Amino acid sequence: MTAILKAQNVSKGFSLAGQKIDVLRDLQLTVTAGETLAILGPSGSGKSTLLSLLAGLEPPDSGSISLNGQLLTAFNQAELTRYRAKHLGIVFQQFHLMRHLSALENVMLPLEIAGIGVKAARQQATETLEQVKLSHRLGHFPHQLSGGECQRVAIARALTVAPELMLADEPSGNLDRQTGDQIMGLLFELVRERGHSLILVTHNEEQAKLCDRVLHLTEGQLQP
Repeated sequence: MTAILKAQNVSKGFSLAGQKIDVLRDLQLTVTAGETLAILGPSGSGKSTLLSLLAGLEPPDSGSISLNGQLLTAFNQAELTRYRAKHLGIVFQQFHLMRHLSALENVMLPLEIAGIGVKAARQQATETLEQVKLSHRLGHFPHQLSGGECQRVAIARALTVAPELMLADEPSGNLDRQTGDQIMGLLFELVRERGHSLILVTHNEEQAKLCDRVLHLTEGQLQP
């Protein structure tokens, strides 16, 4: 299988009260095309930090991360933003929708960053929102949507550019169990239907079992 993402010898730490705290230590990870991977670990184990590094939202202290053979640390910030918009889809626990934009405009945003014209972006975003069953909410703003609907918008935003890799950080963490189960079912349905790779960060073992492979983040490293 083709490797879509590689993290090699990745380390990351933070300073706390003048003391260096190592979060990730010489971490190794390879994800293949179309694979779904769960990363399990308790709060504070570094799961969200790892996801931020894999998304290029912050750099590692050492090591390398490449997506489709492209070294993320080789890009400047503008290049990284454009590359991420075309090749990565990210779903956060907190939704991170733009409050002043409608559901449709939120989903159009990465398309416009990727250089797609407004007319084409509007059509593509509309079609993706239809896939997550929100065609009746196109003009609604985040404060007019339920938590489950906001997460559906976030999933549509992440999927609309047809990214090779999806990153999901506790996507059902702010939802009640029933809504969370529906959201997870929808996410996996769309990812597998489209053939995307997925890295799911979670502490929920039942959700992890939905993935092809499960790894545990322990003492800064990934273990089976």
